[in-house]
Amino acid sequence: MNTAIIINITYVFSAILFIYGLKELSSPATARRGNFISSLGMFIAVVVTLFSQGIIEYQWILLGVVVGGIIGALAARMVAMTAMPEMVALFNGFGGLASLLVGLAAFDPKIVSQFSAAAIFLSVFIGGVTFTGSFIAWGKLSEKITSNPIMFTGQQIVNAILLLGLLAAGVLLISNPSLNNDYLWIVIVLSLLLGIMFVIPIGGGDMPVVISLLNSYSGLAACAAGFAINNLLLIVAGSLVGASGIILTQIMCKAMNRSLSNVLFSGFGSPKTAKGEIEGTVKPIIAEDAFYILEAASSVLIIPGYGMAVAQAQHIVKELQELLEANGAEVVYGVHPVAGRMPGHMNVLLAEADVSYDVLLEMEAVNPRIENFDVAIVIGANDVVNPAAREDESSPLYGMPIVNADLARTVFVLKRSMASGFAGVENPLFFKENVRMLFGDAKESISQLVREFDQ
Repeated sequence: MNTAIIINITYVFSAILFIYGLKELSSPATARRGNFISSLGMFIAVVVTLFSQGIIEYQWILLGVVVGGIIGALAARMVAMTAMPEMVALFNGFGGLASLLVGLAAFDPKIVSQFSAAAIFLSVFIGGVTFTGSFIAWGKLSEKITSNPIMFTGQQIVNAILLLGLLAAGVLLISNPSLNNDYLWIVIVLSLLLGIMFVIPIGGGDMPVVISLLNSYSGLAACAAGFAINNLLLIVAGSLVGASGIILTQIMCKAMNRSLSNVLFSGFGSPKTAKGEIEGTVKPIIAEDAFYILEAASSVLIIPGYGMAVAQAQHIVKELQELLEANGAEVVYGVHPVAGRMPGHMNVLLAEADVSYDVLLEMEAVNPRIENFDVAIVIGANDVVNPAAREDESSPLYGMPIVNADLARTVFVLKRSMASGFAGVENPLFFKENVRMLFGDAKESISQLVREFDQ
């Protein structure tokens, strides 16, 4: 059996690991194992690729492995769960940059064919957009820049000019790569600019969709890079990431009842003039009084949001769940698909606290029975429980499916203040007759409830 056959068999084995690992990622219960299996597949593929290319000097490769391994280990251990969306955005960006650099390195005007030039163009184009777009998403998520859409007159025209310029440079590059290699640098510059212009008009409320879309872009860029260097495994891996990212993006859009074009071009999240003052009175409650209501409850729905991540309250929430269950109450979680700032954010947090996957219910499962819950506890969630999405046609959230928390018999909302959510939209839930506001840090508020049960 010659070397080429062994390499191809190994690539097939790695591809099988990718596919099986991706399947395991579909469930929180198996996601960690799926991540490990996929990583193992990539490690095997990298090692075999290095041997197949006859690389003898490994000093720089080993240095990259050590540096990258240290950065990855520190990121996994030190990055807070609240910063996980930002880290995912950065990883997407670096994936795009890697594809851009592969395309740039693969371009040799003396031997490159038109097909390879086309693949290189796509790798550089999509990689550049992914790189700068992801860094803008990181800035919005980390609030280094405003999370509101940044819009100006003629913005769509500017974006159209950039895109047309990219396509024109690409056509000229592909038509005769040996003569038009300078156009590759034009493609790089314009793609980096387009990535910035692509993300700045998107508001913070749509960042979960943007992250999943940019993740798809990073996969498509890797797929194009695979064609550029004629590596079948890179094509397979990039295709898997690209396809799964598109599917996830569609799921996110469906969860918000909006089209992808509406997310990308509507400027959602920009400041709007209020229709009028929200009628009603905020009714605060203290932990001791909330305890007596919870003690008498036979069913409790917990609705987590980004505020739970900020307070790092997932472990104490699990402790409260166990106390309520010991008291005879049914406790389940209502998890909205876009709660938090990245897809699956709440699932990751609750999995970290060893909350059973059986009690993590999707929005569609809890809404039909919401009126039968004695208490709904909203922990740091805002936009995903905002009844304006159901009641107010002038609201930018109107039509977005929400967890109908306001229909529970009693609602406790745990918040630091009356500030609006990440989308910047006021929430009439706080003024409903059956709603009580438990102000303060979510972790401390729930700790007080736990102490009341212990006493």
